[in-house]
Amino acid sequence: MTSMTPGSTVASATAPTRPRSSYWSHLKYVMSENPVTGLAFGLFALIILAALFGPYLVPHDPLATGVGAALQPPSLAHWFGTDHLGRDVFSRVVVATRLDLLISVSAVAISFVVGSVIGSLAGYFGGWTDRITGRLVDTIMAFPLFVLAMGIVAAAGNTVENIVYATAIINLPFYARMARAEVSIRRNVGYVQAARLSGNSELRVLFGHIFPNIMPPMMVQISLNMGWAILNAAGLSFIGLGVQPPSPEWGIMVAEGANFIISGEWWLVIFPGLALMLAVFTFNLIGDGLRDLVDPQRRT
Repeated sequence: MTSMTPGSTVASATAPTRPRSSYWSHLKYVMSENPVTGLAFGLFALIILAALFGPYLVPHDPLATGVGAALQPPSLAHWFGTDHLGRDVFSRVVVATRLDLLISVSAVAISFVVGSVIGSLAGYFGGWTDRITGRLVDTIMAFPLFVLAMGIVAAAGNTVENIVYATAIINLPFYARMARAEVSIRRNVGYVQAARLSGNSELRVLFGHIFPNIMPPMMVQISLNMGWAILNAAGLSFIGLGVQPPSPEWGIMVAEGANFIISGEWWLVIFPGLALMLAVFTFNLIGDGLRDLVDPQRRT
């Protein structure tokens, strides 16, 4: 019969908790190392909470007209005032967070997955894979990206799904080019050759050993594209090719408020514009923190 010492029992019982405790300690270190990163994560948490619970906490129905007198300035009853239909601007700004965040997250997720996969394959295998991928990316980059998104949405129809697809298409070259460059640099380094000699398949070497090491710069690109995707969705809505009224969306609210800013109703533009600016500012700041979280070398 094999005997176990008390020390070995304690060690075996606590071993499975080490990775989780190490991850949370690393997260705490990253957020405390740079106060700006901690601020960015705090703002990001605020945006997530507004998207998840905002529609249930707002004081008024964002679609209901006549909840107050039209074009009233900010007051205790309506914190951000009312619009030309008497709708509560604060409720519409908060509820719009869910739609704008959903569009940006979906678009960036699609472009990241597709772009990183085709870029990684092109950088690792080269040859015809690299040539075909390069021509595809060059074709997309040949057009002004916002104009290309306008053309896709105008041709396919201005639905939320088409806005997501158009935004994903114009973001795809950023991930494809970055993944190709990073994989090309690492495909013949020592740990990759050791993985090949260990009997791993080429795809396992690529996605199991190389891809995790190119994630830090990719995370920075994701954070930048998140802000740009929100601006793109708001821009399409502003010119009438995005989300259609009466759905609450920051770009629509800015476009509607622009008609009244000359007559002095400044709150119709300022508050949705500030929400849009805060979201872009947050995603631009959060990139460095995300890079540090996924970088294997930072966990030592």
